[in-house]
Amino acid sequence: MCSPGSSSPGPAAAGDLPPEWESDDERMAFLFSAFKQSREVNSTEWDSKMAFWVGLVLARGRRRGAVRTCLRELQNGFERRGSVPLGLGTVLRELLRRGKLQRESDFMASVDSSWISWGVGVFILKPLKWTLSSVLGDSKIPEEEEVLIYMEVLQEKAEEVYRLYQNSALSSHPVVALSELQSLCASVCPDERTFYLLLLQLQKEKRVTILEQNGEKIVKFARGLHAKVSPMNDVDIGVYQLMQSEQLLSQKVESLSQEAEKCKEDARSACRAGKKQLALRCLKSKRRTERRIEELHSKLDAVQGILDRIYASQTDQMVFNAYQAGVGALKLSMKDVTVERAENLVDQIQELCDTQDEVAQTLAGVGINGLEMDTEELEKELDSLLQDSTKEPAELPPVPQKVLNPPISDAELEAELERLTVCDGDLAQKADSSASSKPETALGLNL
Repeated sequence: MCSPGSSSPGPAAAGDLPPEWESDDERMAFLFSAFKQSREVNSTEWDSKMAFWVGLVLARGRRRGAVRTCLRELQNGFERRGSVPLGLGTVLRELLRRGKLQRESDFMASVDSSWISWGVGVFILKPLKWTLSSVLGDSKIPEEEEVLIYMEVLQEKAEEVYRLYQNSALSSHPVVALSELQSLCASVCPDERTFYLLLLQLQKEKRVTILEQNGEKIVKFARGLHAKVSPMNDVDIGVYQLMQSEQLLSQKVESLSQEAEKCKEDARSACRAGKKQLALRCLKSKRRTERRIEELHSKLDAVQGILDRIYASQTDQMVFNAYQAGVGALKLSMKDVTVERAENLVDQIQELCDTQDEVAQTLAGVGINGLEMDTEELEKELDSLLQDSTKEPAELPPVPQKVLNPPISDAELEAELERLTVCDGDLAQKADSSASSKPETALGLNL
């Protein structure tokens, strides 16, 4: 039975359809007609019609975010004026051939889906059919209610589920309960069947492994972005059991705390009502509850301490593996390097440097083009230069004895100063007389 979503989506909205959907009746009549039996009859028309519907079908799945679909759902979605496309079956067969779509039964048969209750029958009966269809190809047009999967949408949503887990508090634990993971991914997975298909895709990519333990399903994720998940082992199961114990103890402590608070309130009410015996019984019950809370707190601390040590040991193991890989790489890189070979190499370099120095000195002492000169001639020339430097210098004219600027006596300086003072006084007196005559002149002109 085809049930891609929680409800039948109905016809597509006008904005999701191409412009010619309502305006070009002639072209739409051609597109809604059935395909010819053979593409060779008219390959151009065949390819044009196929390209139109392939793009429309894939765009519809991506726009709706739907992982599953079926032929009937698509026919209802592309209904136009009471007519449905007659060639959709051929289009879906082509998409199956290209790998854009895949039958849900074939997909589940390709992965270990035995942990899914409704997938057990598929897992047992379908492997041979899936193997033959994958090798020989499947030319059968899907049934109207046969569920098909949009593979690209499935892969994108599976990646989104993985990112949700990595960014959540659940990622601090190596394993997680399937029910908790489903609650976390409720925004991505509209129904349980889609959620299981996304987990199967992650399982196919070796990023999760799923185990059923005591009637409850446990999911283990790969720890790195590109890492492959390791098989579920006894340590993972033990960690999960400790996590469940921690959760149960925490819930019990919270419940007992509320019970102790209720006993306290009952004791107060009994005291106000004058019921002393009832108040005492409530207080005794409160004390017993508090002792139980203390015991549970001790157990909870022990469980949390064990979990912390397990997580620390896993971190230590990761660091140890990194150190081991580093030592192995270092050994490999220094495989042919020894102290003796290094010393020998240094000696060879020093010997070559000495040889180079000797060659340079030899080349520097060679005379080219007869430029070598007699040493005795050079010494004679040097002696002659030294003798010339010891001769007396040429005679210069005598220095004149006459003083060009004779010194001035103190009496002359005082006379000069007195003369300058008299000159300054005369100038000041003239300036005062001229200033006093200016107002009279101005007054006479105004009159």
